[in-house]
Amino acid sequence: MGILSPAERPVAAIDPSEPIETGVLTVDLGALAANWRQLSSAARGTECGAVVKADGYGLGQAAVMRALASAGCRTFFVANLAEGETARALAPHANIYVLDGVAPGCAPRLAAAALRPCIGSFAELEEWSATSVLLGRRLEAAIHFDTGMNRLGFAPSDAAEAAARSTGISPTLVMSHFLSAQLPDAPVNAKQISAFETARAYFPGVPASLAASSGVFLPQRPHLDLVRPGYALYGGNPTPGAANPMRRVASLIARILSVRELAAGETVGYDGVFMAQRPTRVATIGAGYADGLPVSATAAPGKAAGEAVVGGRRCPFVGRVSMDYIVLDVTDAPAQAAHRGAWVELLGDTIDVDELASRARTIGYEALTRLGRRYARRYVGG
Repeated sequence: MGILSPAERPVAAIDPSEPIETGVLTVDLGALAANWRQLSSAARGTECGAVVKADGYGLGQAAVMRALASAGCRTFFVANLAEGETARALAPHANIYVLDGVAPGCAPRLAAAALRPCIGSFAELEEWSATSVLLGRRLEAAIHFDTGMNRLGFAPSDAAEAAARSTGISPTLVMSHFLSAQLPDAPVNAKQISAFETARAYFPGVPASLAASSGVFLPQRPHLDLVRPGYALYGGNPTPGAANPMRRVASLIARILSVRELAAGETVGYDGVFMAQRPTRVATIGAGYADGLPVSATAAPGKAAGEAVVGGRRCPFVGRVSMDYIVLDVTDAPAQAAHRGAWVELLGDTIDVDELASRARTIGYEALTRLGRRYARRYVGG
């Protein structure tokens, strides 16, 4: 038998429905909308907004906002001007708040897009008031109080002066932000509620907002006039330590590119941080830290490795997570499931976003927002 010509060599059949990417991120917009409705119900009649910053927590701002608007959401929060302008194009009639406030020089564009900055300093208030005078109308804004985060916002002790100097604008919301709402017994929660109640009293008749995702579930029920969940909308657990009441929104699978057998004593990956202690079957998948799977998901002494699900079996990461690849120990996985071209679960029914993050010693917020742009994206349930 001679050497086959290129035309005679066997080529794997191409399924046009299969993605060319080696990872697929699926976003369930129906679950997203259901989560918003559930949070709205938990808020007991209080308006439920939505935080859609960081490209909709990494899942796509446009698709996320359309799904939430269809479900009935009318108020959105973004981080910065650019996100706000995108949001305005997507939702022409929505209330859109910009958490950065009035960044230097941004007032004209904020006003042009009818965005509401969350003002947290006298410098911002002065710039927004001056823009109101220039445009000949009182521009809308939120007044943001810092009740413990020490990040952004007026001090509660400045509430009287902030109210007095806000006469040239139109405050539409008074807000603050919990720092430990995920800990329902934390004494600081009650302190923040009290400080905020004192500050908001200087703005009679103006709606107030304090609770984000975890705040919705606090025993004090600090729902006020508007709750503004973010993480919980996207399937993250707003009640750590208890069962997750939210539906999963994001799923991630990756394709096996290669399978090989290791002898005991052979190593895997950069610096040989994993050494096989037995004959080991390993599979390389086409996803790595460039795709949002942290290097810190690598196994280390006293720390669990990241995992993938192969044929119903959890398979640990072995070796260092690299830019484009992760190697799995598939020795105990069904052979028919661990082969070149097979898909494995990184995020889904078995491994949720909080577990994925925990195994990388980070938080689910970071894990979601870092999901890479190299995945094929599929939106379902919209």
